[in-house]
Amino acid sequence: MGVSIREHHGSWYLFIRHKQYRRAVRVGKKRAAEAAQIQVQAKLAAGDLSPLQEPSEDSLAVTFGSYAAGWLKDHADHLCKPATRRFYSMNLRLHVNPTLGPKALARIRRADCTEVIKVAREKGLTPNSLDGIARTMSTVLSQAVEEEILPANPAFRLGKHIGQKGRKRATDIRPFTREESAAFLAAANEHMPEFYPFVLCALRTGMRLGELLALEWTDIDWRGQFIEVQRNISAGIEGTPKNGKSRRVDTSDKLKEELERLLVTRKTQKLANGWKDLPAKVFCAPEGGPLDGDNVRHRMFYKLLTKAKIRRVRFHDLRHTFASQLIQNGESLMYVKEQLGHGSIQITADTYGHLIPGANRQAVNRLDEDIAPVGPQTEAATA
Repeated sequence: MGVSIREHHGSWYLFIRHKQYRRAVRVGKKRAAEAAQIQVQAKLAAGDLSPLQEPSEDSLAVTFGSYAAGWLKDHADHLCKPATRRFYSMNLRLHVNPTLGPKALARIRRADCTEVIKVAREKGLTPNSLDGIARTMSTVLSQAVEEEILPANPAFRLGKHIGQKGRKRATDIRPFTREESAAFLAAANEHMPEFYPFVLCALRTGMRLGELLALEWTDIDWRGQFIEVQRNISAGIEGTPKNGKSRRVDTSDKLKEELERLLVTRKTQKLANGWKDLPAKVFCAPEGGPLDGDNVRHRMFYKLLTKAKIRRVRFHDLRHTFASQLIQNGESLMYVKEQLGHGSIQITADTYGHLIPGANRQAVNRLDEDIAPVGPQTEAATA
């Protein structure tokens, strides 16, 4: 058994030799050929002979566009959250299918995938957007590899074709200062008092917008003074939180008092409006129905920024504000991680580690600590 790579007339080929079988596959660039070599070797070692098979007439009749549409329906609809599904669908429709859509799936090569990135770059898209397009291609083509339509994923590791210039980092966050937080809450209390509990909850818990929209009264533990974040709403569809796990978020005394007042208000509204039941959602529209995320952003949040005379930030920056102010108060990264529901403390450290007050200065000052001298002077002193 052997799998080797070789260059020929500017293109790289994968040469597969296994018992009496021989096959050559044009891959494209050297790095893609090296990645494919590893994948094919692993398959053959496991007894999977699919890399030795030539594409059948039936497989050549399947275009990338038709396969991607089926993948969205059969896989993304069932396995992905609504926002992720929309992300894949948008990238396929706007950026991938115009280039790859008509091509036979079994004939997709590395050069085809890099052409998609090249065309997207010429549109002026950012590296983060290009990275999303590459991930979309790779996800679809990985499924084609699993179904043995392709011997290897031609969209594997397209990073060098994307570059780093202009890429936004996780630490590019824009939290409120304490003064801005106070001004924002004051503006909400004055101009949109019905929205005040919502933004206070965002600033005191770090909950995502979709988690706030999905919050129910039964999620609040009044005695333990915490919220059990169990659900999320995205594009009007209710599901689990981002990482699929529930978490407990502590509530401050002020937030608890505000939520208790809101519950009294809801009970009053129930009687006044003749509602049969109290709305299950903590934050609801005046008629008792669910809030819409886009309306929250545009008709309330952005308008309040203007009223408070604060720079324009994203609603998600309220979550960053919660985390950054905890850290500046001296709370541990582990506590912040648990409150935010991050999958690992590395995510928390990468995003907020630079906000730890005085961390670098303390590290440098420790270099000045007195240490007993070592050398002739020490020996003389002890003689």
